[in-house]
Amino acid sequence: MKKFNAVDISIGAIFVALMAIGANIAVWFPFLAIPIAGKSVPLSLQTFFAILAGLLLGKRLGSFSMLVYLLIGLAGVPVFAQMKAGLFILLDYTGGFLISFIFVAWASGWIVERMKKATLYTYSVAAIVGVAVNYGIGVTYMCLAMNTWLELSIGYGAAWTAMVPFLIKDFIIAIVAAVIMVRIASRLPKLA
Repeated sequence: MKKFNAVDISIGAIFVALMAIGANIAVWFPFLAIPIAGKSVPLSLQTFFAILAGLLLGKRLGSFSMLVYLLIGLAGVPVFAQMKAGLFILLDYTGGFLISFIFVAWASGWIVERMKKATLYTYSVAAIVGVAVNYGIGVTYMCLAMNTWLELSIGYGAAWTAMVPFLIKDFIIAIVAAVIMVRIASRLPKLA
């Protein structure tokens, strides 16, 4: 197995920083929040950057950079949404989405590594699979957390229904990530 070199670690660190920025975009731009059930739920660009990490860095480095992001937040650095940090964030109903970013980057990176040619179609498929992984893990975890340790009763269908506005947003930004990757790949010889 190839070890990460200094360039790999530096590029991975950029994605760790992008994840922190993407998680807190609504802190700097408060209008990027959706009011749901009396609460203001901030939009984020974390799914976008997790997908882009997989598309650009591949499954191994992309998922490793997402793991580092998660570990930094768990260690207490406020890099999660709304400038939060700590282990208890994983026990919240959105903790599954944070965990899923590792798998989002891995899945989208795995698909890109298997493709023969860098096309919008293949990047789009990889990005959409990344969104599916994100919501598959995140919504399942959310439903489990709400129905068990948070003691809030919610059906699995209702959990998915509540996530529709975010799913639409993430589907659109997944396609944007694919378009951006086509442009990036055409400029980097090893990706084209």
